[in-house]
Amino acid sequence: MDNEASDQRLKFAAFNLVEPLNKAIADLGFEYCTPIQAQSLHYTLKGNDVTGRAQTGTGKTAAFLITIINDLVSNPIEEERYVAEPRALIIAPTRELVMQIANDAQDLSKYADLHVVTMVGGEDYQKQLRALDKRPVDIVVATPGRLIDFVQNDQVYLGLVELMVIDEADRMLDMGFIPQVRSIVSRCPAKECRQTLLFSATFTPEILELTKRWAMDPIMIEIEPTQVATDTIDQIVYLVTTEDKYKLLYNLIAEAGADKVIVFNNRRDQVRKLADSLHRNGVSCGLLSGEVAQNKRVQTLEAFREGKLQVLVATDVAGRGLHIDDVSHVINYSLPEEAEDYVHRIGRTGRAGNIGTSISFACEDDSFLLPNIEEKLGRKLNCIHPDEHLLAEPPAFERASRFKAPPKTGNDRKDRGSSSRPPRRR
Repeated sequence: MDNEASDQRLKFAAFNLVEPLNKAIADLGFEYCTPIQAQSLHYTLKGNDVTGRAQTGTGKTAAFLITIINDLVSNPIEEERYVAEPRALIIAPTRELVMQIANDAQDLSKYADLHVVTMVGGEDYQKQLRALDKRPVDIVVATPGRLIDFVQNDQVYLGLVELMVIDEADRMLDMGFIPQVRSIVSRCPAKECRQTLLFSATFTPEILELTKRWAMDPIMIEIEPTQVATDTIDQIVYLVTTEDKYKLLYNLIAEAGADKVIVFNNRRDQVRKLADSLHRNGVSCGLLSGEVAQNKRVQTLEAFREGKLQVLVATDVAGRGLHIDDVSHVINYSLPEEAEDYVHRIGRTGRAGNIGTSISFACEDDSFLLPNIEEKLGRKLNCIHPDEHLLAEPPAFERASRFKAPPKTGNDRKDRGSSSRPPRRR
């Protein structure tokens, strides 16, 4: 890679972007590119497909939005356009991420007169349809399930998509969305006829296989996170036996200051059991895992954000990318098997300049994972034994079970292979 592309202090001015975009970037106070922006824009602005390995917070969203907006403004469509035929499509795994990307798209396109439409589950379908029908749409930002609803109802046509972005592909894989994404991609122009940008926090063999299938000779870009763990997080590791872990958790949650707590566990069944025990002990808590329906996840997140729930019990899949500014504590009930996931977990607290607390339980089953985490952090963790009062027996259960195992079902949605065009609406 040449020096210009890898220069982390590259200015946006060096890219000769269209003027409406330059003005919006200046308004946002951006002058220098982040590493992912400097490296990817060098290729994406020339029309290359790119696969980027980058974490949340590296500036990847602005990188692909700048590419899209610059291309759409530079190549206006002169002939009459119809509604419901987007020129650019961005797919992301969660409602929250879609809304965040759409907000950034509005900020960056405010001088470009582009129409951005969001499609997410858990929101009014008709309201989203009205936004789509308002005028010809330029950029659609969507979760896979809701986009499939629009496509199968013949209310959006993807056959004219010029640029496609698949964001957080690893999370889509983990959350079981890839069949839906595959169906969506099949309704877009062939990969030779569109530009495809795919971003993922990890490059697993499955992700590399999807890249090969969906993109044309993509440039591979890998960015290491610039900051492994924030200084605003107080990190503690309690050395505890397996049988004492629940006692410790209950007593920590009962302490003053534990106002908004996210508890991470490794498996869905563990998360469900833990959430159920806390609920039965009178704690207001919600459950986030891949088996919880998207609309239910949205409701749970909103309740947690608004302070109606004190505790959120989550798996890594559901917890990645959560942006909630005032989380007081993150508790790792079980240590993550990957050190990278530890960094993601604790990053849910200590946000927006606030001080946060990360507490991890290390027992006989998982304490061997600590050295890898410490190596990732570049420092030793403070490992202590809990005070005796933190190991007091919790009270007897006072409520009935709430978080039962869901019934096993087959595929809720089948891919339909049709690629029909909706009625063309001016």
